[in-house]
Amino acid sequence: MKQYMLTLVLSCISFYTLNAQFSEHHAIYFSGEINLGNYVGIDYNLNYVYKETYAFKLGYTGNIRTPKSQPKDYGSGLQGLFSFGFENPYDQIENIQIGVGKIYKLNTNGTIRLNLSAGLGYTIIREPENWQRINDAYLSENYTWNYRKHNTVSLVINPKIEFPVSRFYGLTVSPMLLINKDSTYFGIGLGQMLGLLRPKRQR
Repeated sequence: MKQYMLTLVLSCISFYTLNAQFSEHHAIYFSGEINLGNYVGIDYNLNYVYKETYAFKLGYTGNIRTPKSQPKDYGSGLQGLFSFGFENPYDQIENIQIGVGKIYKLNTNGTIRLNLSAGLGYTIIREPENWQRINDAYLSENYTWNYRKHNTVSLVINPKIEFPVSRFYGLTVSPMLLINKDSTYFGIGLGQMLGLLRPKRQR
C-alpha cells in the first residue's frame, strides 16, 4: 500500500513538472471567429505556438453569400420563410487550411500580440446554376436550380491581432484574404480563444 501511494505521489509530481515545463514554451488553443466581408461565415482553428514566437494552425472556414447568378425576381416563398433562409441557394466556399506564422508582442506583458499567418487551403466551391422559372409557383420557390461544385487550392493570408487577456481566454480580430483561380474572399473575423494561450509569468 505504501509503495502504491509513493508511486502515485511521484507520478503526480512528475506530471505537474512536465506540464509546467510544457507550458513554459508551448501554447495550444482553439479559436473561433465570425467572418464578415464579401461573404459571411465562420472560421475555426486549432493553434500551436512555440516560445511565443512561431505559430502553426489547422483550420476550417465556411462562408456563404447571395448567389451572383441569382435572378432578380427569385423568391423563396413560404418554404424560405419557415426554413429561415437555410434552404435558399447560396454561393458557398469551404476551406480546410494549414498555416504558419510569426508572433510579435505589441506590449511587454504579451496581452496584445500580432500573429502574422499565411498558408495554403483545399477549397470547395458550390454555386447555383441552371435557373429555371416556375410560372405557377405561389407558395414555394419560383425557380428551380442545381449546384455546380468544384475544388481548388487557395492562398490564405490571415494576420490576426490576439488579446490573450488571461492564460486561458482571449479575443481576436482577424482580417482574411483567400485567393484562388475561381474566387476571392476578403473580410474580417471577430472571435474568441480558449485553451493554453501564453506561459505563466514568473514573479
